[in-house]
Amino acid sequence: MTEKITTCQLYHYNEVQVDKSVGNFREFESTFHQDKLIKDDVYWLNFHSIADRNEIEKLCNNLGVDKLTIDDIYKNVKRPKLEEYPTYMFFSVKSALSSKSSVYGLHKDNISFILGHNYLISFQEKSANHFPDVRDRIENKRGKIRMKGPDFLLFRMLESITDNYFEVLDDIILAIEHIEYALIHSPKSQVLKQIELQKRKLIDLRKIVFPLKDIASHLEKVDSDFLENENHYYFSEIRNNCLSVLDEIDANKQILEGLSNLYFAVQGQRMNEIMKLLTIVSAIFIPLTFLVGVYGMNFENMPELRMKYGYFIAWGIMIVITSILLLVFYKRGWFTRMNK
Repeated sequence: MTEKITTCQLYHYNEVQVDKSVGNFREFESTFHQDKLIKDDVYWLNFHSIADRNEIEKLCNNLGVDKLTIDDIYKNVKRPKLEEYPTYMFFSVKSALSSKSSVYGLHKDNISFILGHNYLISFQEKSANHFPDVRDRIENKRGKIRMKGPDFLLFRMLESITDNYFEVLDDIILAIEHIEYALIHSPKSQVLKQIELQKRKLIDLRKIVFPLKDIASHLEKVDSDFLENENHYYFSEIRNNCLSVLDEIDANKQILEGLSNLYFAVQGQRMNEIMKLLTIVSAIFIPLTFLVGVYGMNFENMPELRMKYGYFIAWGIMIVITSILLLVFYKRGWFTRMNK
């Protein structure tokens, strides 16, 4: 039986220096205890997978994390859930990443956070690069992150998640622009399928963003020992970002609804043009068919049948009727509209 290995990334930093370690949790197990963590430093431990539950349970036992929290790490997030315990705070959200390979849906990931007084632990359901900007800020001492505590680190991580939402939304907007171009130049049935696909992505993204908005609103207002009062403002920014994403989602859903209506309008217009063409052809050939039918009966008392130039006169009449009808249709603008 192959042994499961959980890959972790540990950042231990303060204003002066930063240490970065990557490996299996077993390499950090002996040092990552609440009583062994330096009080004024910040520790960020990120799990790139939650496949090995035994290792995660060892970590949680070292920190005095409740068993219910461990169970929540492995639950699929349906409603926003923020719980505060004596030594830590816990909640889960969903992230979405822009992915060209995920054509038929969003690349989603469930991420759980445990926030302590001097540490933050994040659990990714599967390996993905959600926080490149956060790592760059820590390693290169960009901004205030090295001077702040784990609650500010949490803000930066949630900010990265909302940035990912915007990137996914940008991809959807680009797809909508391509759909609009195709709808104008080549309105095929595949366009309608693409419209419905982008609608489904927007619905999925809305379901992901809404819980984070509620979590951010709670973090903004909650009176907790794990959040500095001066940092509450930052979580209001997360809430505002989520509201912006939700507004964009609603706006683009309306655009897609409009494109759906335009698609059916274009199809209806094309059908009208076809029916108009058939009407023109029928209107021309009905009188001609009448003439041909009358003089094709071959009764003996039809004097026109014995006329020397009857054949040519009949052709002349049919040509005149056709010309008059074409002129009438042209005057009414039927041919002009068909070419537009």
